[in-house]
Amino acid sequence: MKWNQFQINKITSSSGEWPALLNQLKDPPKQLYFRGKWDPALFKKSLAVVGSRQMTNYGQRVLETLIPFLVAEKVTIISGFMYGIDTKAHQECLDCGGKTVAVLGGGLDVLYPPENEKLYEQIESKGIIISEYPADQQPQLWTFPQRNRIVAGLSTLGVLVIEAGEKSGSLITAELARKLKKPVFAVPGPITSSTCAGTNRLIKENKAKMVLNAGDIVGAQLIAPEAGVINHSPTENILQLLSAEPLTIDEIAFKLSLNIVEISQTLTMMAINKSVEEKNGKYYPS
Repeated sequence: MKWNQFQINKITSSSGEWPALLNQLKDPPKQLYFRGKWDPALFKKSLAVVGSRQMTNYGQRVLETLIPFLVAEKVTIISGFMYGIDTKAHQECLDCGGKTVAVLGGGLDVLYPPENEKLYEQIESKGIIISEYPADQQPQLWTFPQRNRIVAGLSTLGVLVIEAGEKSGSLITAELARKLKKPVFAVPGPITSSTCAGTNRLIKENKAKMVLNAGDIVGAQLIAPEAGVINHSPTENILQLLSAEPLTIDEIAFKLSLNIVEISQTLTMMAINKSVEEKNGKYYPS
């Protein structure tokens, strides 16, 4: 089925499934149009990921490092469907089997950017595409900043900024999150990169928490593991264990007091990311 053949549905602020997070906004939308299957559970553990439209290889590698771990922690990735960081965040999430929500800066019948047709169809099938605008609304300069408040509003874990210049629209989203008293996270970048000037300044001015790994975002949300293991994300705890000795899945699950299914899923993501390798039934750090 083509992207524009999916049915458009509408949810209003009076609906029982309306995301209450949006009511914290100064000017919340009165309705949202969407394609896909509406599931309020998507917003229970969600993170907005925003950044430059001119994504560099560095930004791409950051997303390929962080997103698999976030998906393993069942975090829904919310972004704005634009070029660069947005598109890569959505696609990496889907490639890892995760759930993603795209908030458009125009109507649902306006494919923008047009290169994202395949991605649009993938999200329709596995997530939700949202807009507060009528289906034929063309994106305008004012619609994207307006869209950003929904991106920030729908996140429960906060906003993660990756590669944002000094005048990036992503900084608007970060400031909206701060006003909503939500955490703002930023990945530092090279000081010689203008693409990272905004993110570096957020960290320097203490307006964002510096992120070096996924545990910096979701670590505080996790159940404390067995004594003797630091309370980081499962991926970090696994790497900590494997740094001492190679272990089987059963041994890792026992030491972390987690079920084998969870450990197996996490190890699969880590193997894809090449942070671990398996030999003769035991796992080693790569």
